[in-house]
Amino acid sequence: MMEQNLKNHSKYVTGYHVVLTFLILAGTIGAAINFYHSLNNANHYNSALLLILFFIAIILFWYVRQFPLKAQDRVIRAEENMRYFSITGKLLPVQLRKSQIIALRFAGDDEFVTLVEKAIKENLTAKDIKALIKNWRADYYRM
Repeated sequence: MMEQNLKNHSKYVTGYHVVLTFLILAGTIGAAINFYHSLNNANHYNSALLLILFFIAIILFWYVRQFPLKAQDRVIRAEENMRYFSITGKLLPVQLRKSQIIALRFAGDDEFVTLVEKAIKENLTAKDIKALIKNWRADYYRM
């Protein structure tokens, strides 16, 4: 597996992010055009059902991605809280935002506590935190 760093840590699944996105968008556009053209005749029931199905597909497409990400965010928060506790004997400061904690998971133990303090003090964004990491700790499990 390729070494993970700031430039390549995002993970994209071609079948989901490209192919399925294209198919759902193309199908929705086609169904909308079909529905529009069917308004001139009496048989627009099927066209309306097809359009509704594609709207349902868009909603499913969104939530199929969001629900697992929310669960992963909770796990990351718990893992990083435990890591901080094992290093400092204290829980993560409550001032940290979820996005900051998710970014901090890439920091090695030697710079983790320092970056936590800096993130709070300077109100760093996730992108800023990732850019400051010197010893990248890969996360190959995040989807």
